[in-house]
Amino acid sequence: MSLTTYYTLGRTGLRVSPLCLGAMTFSSVGYGIGEDNSRAIFDRYVDAGGNFIDTADGYGGGESERLVGKFINGAGLRNRMVIATKFSFCAEPGNPNAGGNNRKNILRALEGSLQRLGTDYIDLYILHNWDQLTPAEEVIRTLDEVVRSGKARYIGISNTPAWYAARLQTLALERNLEPVSSMQLEYSLLQRDIEREHLPLAQELGMGVTAWSPLSGGLLTGKYFQDGGRGDDIAGRLNKIPSSMPLYQRTERARAIEGELRAVAGELGEPMTRVAINWVANRPGVASVLVGASNPNQFEESVTALDFTLPAELSARLTAASQPDTLYPYYMQAPAFNGVIHGGTRLASKPEGYHRETRIGFDD
Repeated sequence: MSLTTYYTLGRTGLRVSPLCLGAMTFSSVGYGIGEDNSRAIFDRYVDAGGNFIDTADGYGGGESERLVGKFINGAGLRNRMVIATKFSFCAEPGNPNAGGNNRKNILRALEGSLQRLGTDYIDLYILHNWDQLTPAEEVIRTLDEVVRSGKARYIGISNTPAWYAARLQTLALERNLEPVSSMQLEYSLLQRDIEREHLPLAQELGMGVTAWSPLSGGLLTGKYFQDGGRGDDIAGRLNKIPSSMPLYQRTERARAIEGELRAVAGELGEPMTRVAINWVANRPGVASVLVGASNPNQFEESVTALDFTLPAELSARLTAASQPDTLYPYYMQAPAFNGVIHGGTRLASKPEGYHRETRIGFDD
């Protein structure tokens, strides 16, 4: 699969590459890699045929957006590229309305992003994080107004509970407002929590999932558990992440999953990075996977992650090794309860063609 094999984003006609360039590191502060490295990574992604780039107003204090705009506009690629950016982070400490998802901040953040990106419109405007405060009605109405104004083409959400995402989408569909086209969610072999509610929700209500952190902050690259675990002290971005982020801790579960990934990658003769990203990209409901890097050489493994086929039996091994726990109420839907619910009857498979799925595409 190449980056020019485009997927539609949710129930829209917008076509995006299966790998999305994550520009969080496009800056000179924090995790930033500087302008020269950022440009090299951007150029490599575009050369590979990619058309989808993700940033946010809070990345690098706005520098990420400025660099994304500079690269795209300088190369004359505005009409070709699909730009996604996000709002929610506070731009002015001490100002309660300079952050969050209220109407005042959404419109403030939008104008700032447009200016930094050097564009008249944003292709995909995304709520970055649930603020636990703003009613869903206010959020979806405001985002609908943004699209109707022509300053955004589509809207998305990220890092929200499934119930809140469902409420946003239901309000949009019932009130004829702009629907949510995308959910940007963390997804990897180490983080599969979205399989319980978010992925079924996305498939049911027409939202394409864009997956972030497919390498779990670097844990699935192979360097942190290398040499039987003696890689714990290796320098890397993961060592800078606060301990409050439990996912990125080097637990025994993480070590076991990384070990199976290492074994599968060895059998394939592929880097662990490419195998981990490939697995996520081929999961049901996933429209695109965000990839980035700390330097251009590292990015080469990510941008070519779909250049091989992950055999079904090896993919199944990774899926089994990383299977998350079955939590309540989902164990109440286990096969053992079928008799209680369905009285011992069995739902037979319908004959082929019983349900006709309308497909419009350009398949080979």
